[in-house]
Amino acid sequence: MSNSETVGGIIVGVDGSPYSDAAVQWAVGEALQRNERLTIVNVITPLAGGWSGTWSAPMPEDFSAWQEEQARHIVDDAVRIARESAEGAALRFSTETPFAPLVPTLVDMTKQAQMIVVGCRGMGALGRAVLGSVSTALIHHAHCPVAVLHDQGPRERAHGSIVLGVDGSPASERATALAFEEASWRKSELVAMPWSDLSADAEEALAERLAGWQEQYPDVVVRRVVVRDRPAQHLLALAESAQLAVIGSHGRGGFAGMLVGSVSSAVVHGIQTPVIVARHD
Repeated sequence: MSNSETVGGIIVGVDGSPYSDAAVQWAVGEALQRNERLTIVNVITPLAGGWSGTWSAPMPEDFSAWQEEQARHIVDDAVRIARESAEGAALRFSTETPFAPLVPTLVDMTKQAQMIVVGCRGMGALGRAVLGSVSTALIHHAHCPVAVLHDQGPRERAHGSIVLGVDGSPASERATALAFEEASWRKSELVAMPWSDLSADAEEALAERLAGWQEQYPDVVVRRVVVRDRPAQHLLALAESAQLAVIGSHGRGGFAGMLVGSVSSAVVHGIQTPVIVARHD
């Protein structure tokens, strides 16, 4: 195991679940198109105070060894999936199995990373996918963009658009940069959705910013869709036929109607398309 301070490139957190497998497949594509190293991470979480359950009992002496064996199996399987997904491309990757608290370890790793990719875990009472504790924590505390995969298998739409939710905040500006990069790499149309309660002046400023980004990425075709209400619902509808959605994590200062949590939270929880939350650290 190497020091987490050295972890960079694309990180994918794995736990052996179908969501985790989908995250590995997606992360491989991201690492290849960025020419970045992929780090496959399974955090071995220490248990304290005995077994979980209705009573407390001493843990068996070999429990840590069992945890390490399970982690090796999970990582080995993730490596196999990564190699198969690379289809012979020159994928650079490494593995990490730190014995440490789960969320703080992953958050610390994101200090040096370009992106962290995780699967969504759990099903709500109505059968809709809901975020697990790890993905939720990363969206709130990671130091880099967080990609969340909601499906248990790849739903890659090779010709789908990239959907961008934009509001003029610092996090939104980071999301815009990421969306243009992704659209350029994937040779996809970018559908940018600013929304209002924005004033006319704010809308014009956002349009100018998009135009500035388009000058940097002349190969990207941009389509603007302006909505006046229910931005989360409109973003989710646009994402239905998209291959990727990109949103900011929250807004501070700037224009009115920003992603202060409610819109981004609704989108991340309700979407089925892969979504990148552009953390603004």
